[in-house]
Amino acid sequence: MKKILFITPYPEGTAASQRFRFEQYYPLLKKNRFEITVSSFWSERMWAIFYENGHFFRKAVFLIGSLFKRMLLLFTVGKYDYIFIHREVSPVGPPLFSWFASRVLKKKIIFDFDDAIWLPNYSYYNRWFSFLKNYSNTKRLCRWAHKVSCGNEYLQDFAKKYNVKTLLNPTTIDTENYHNKTKVYDLTKPLVIGWTGTHSTIKYLSEIVPILQELEKNFVFIFQVISDEKPKFNLNSLEYVQWKKETEIDDLLKIDVGIMPLIENEWSKGKCGFKALQYMALGIPAIVSPVGVNRQIVNQSNGFVCHNKEEWKQLLVQLLSEKSILTSFSEKTRKTVEENYSVKSNSANFLHLFT
Repeated sequence: MKKILFITPYPEGTAASQRFRFEQYYPLLKKNRFEITVSSFWSERMWAIFYENGHFFRKAVFLIGSLFKRMLLLFTVGKYDYIFIHREVSPVGPPLFSWFASRVLKKKIIFDFDDAIWLPNYSYYNRWFSFLKNYSNTKRLCRWAHKVSCGNEYLQDFAKKYNVKTLLNPTTIDTENYHNKTKVYDLTKPLVIGWTGTHSTIKYLSEIVPILQELEKNFVFIFQVISDEKPKFNLNSLEYVQWKKETEIDDLLKIDVGIMPLIENEWSKGKCGFKALQYMALGIPAIVSPVGVNRQIVNQSNGFVCHNKEEWKQLLVQLLSEKSILTSFSEKTRKTVEENYSVKSNSANFLHLFT
């Protein structure tokens, strides 16, 4: 039985990037005789205040403590066959752990990432620690890794500059055990336009809000935002739903059409289309901006692509006037995920990382 050490930023079961990139594959790995150990950088106590304003002293203490634990962890890596690193070993400082594990101990590192993490990007609430981040660590980890696992082709192209053993490993949905329900439309009720995401991505809704404000003058609809923080939008149609893992699927199923607007830039190109995939796995059509991998996931046969504000407005007016249009997309959207972006369809590809 081979042993894998998963080194993660966040506590298990808390972050979407971990849940949908590798945590949902743990049963598959165990079935294939892998023994799994997980070590997260942030504790659950730290995670509870991570994106809150303030708490500077507590965050500093947690940071120092977590860095110390990472160094202690180095003394245990000798017993593992593979070390799977998601995004980073630690959010600050030089990559001493990765260098020692790969170059001195000769361990096989699987380096996984699903964002353009080589670009400067940090939370407003943790801006005071940003000067400690070393974004060049991404390049180094790519070089030292046994294999690199990337969420889309844009990220893969970057990693290939430093490691030819770079695999495309898309973010996937468990359509059998988790996203295993499909949307049932009620055409008698007002249209529910939905969006899900964290407070860090709410900024992408800024160009859609004025359109919704204008539509409110002539249409009755609900704009449902499922997030960890209530947005400060001046919208009568706004319905905020606090994100909870326990109710995540049922909350998403209240949406009639899901939106994923993005701004075209280098950071957005690294996005892996997760919002669209979540909607579509439940038979809910997605409206997306044609940025990055969105172009590959969504097309005119399984959803909607809007290139500018005018197209967003025209499409929403059409859907508000004729909600029944959405029902014809339901089967196709789910089929797209099942065939190309599901745990089942990607299992062999994921296991190939550990060869």
